[in-house]
Amino acid sequence: MKYNKIEDLPREKLIELCGNYAKNWLAMDGVWFQSVEKKLGMDEAMEHDIAAWRSFTVIEAKRIKEFLGLPERAGLEGLKRALEFRMYAPLNKAETIIQGNTLTYRVLSCRVQQARARKGMEFHPCKPVGLVEYGGFAKTIDDRFTLDEVSCYPEMTDDTGNCMWKFTLHEE
Repeated sequence: MKYNKIEDLPREKLIELCGNYAKNWLAMDGVWFQSVEKKLGMDEAMEHDIAAWRSFTVIEAKRIKEFLGLPERAGLEGLKRALEFRMYAPLNKAETIIQGNTLTYRVLSCRVQQARARKGMEFHPCKPVGLVEYGGFAKTIDDRFTLDEVSCYPEMTDDTGNCMWKFTLHEE
């Protein structure tokens, strides 16, 4: 069947389209990064990547928070829900574990690292970007969160996934 606009799509096609949009968004993120990396080197690319994520992660978190109707301080369950609605959520396999006042988020398979491996490229050193990205995202969802990196390239301490982050909710 031919569709003329998004509003005409049935549910299964909308879900498929969301997956395509996520892939396109992630491809664009990788293309601009690799362009800077090739021309100016990894350090310069990382500097720009961190700056971009510092702004984007807040925008994304605010929009997700509003879309889900989360309260100002959404807590651990709010962060868990918000992480499941991130732009790249349909692309990476991840798990979240809540224990006490912490949420551990582990990316089991990362499309970015898989793509770099397929191209014979060194893994993306995502720890410095991840600290800004995940830290800013969590603080936007609830300003009581702090973030600790558990395992992330190039400092891998857990070989069961691509990265692992620990969010701690500090009650006042």
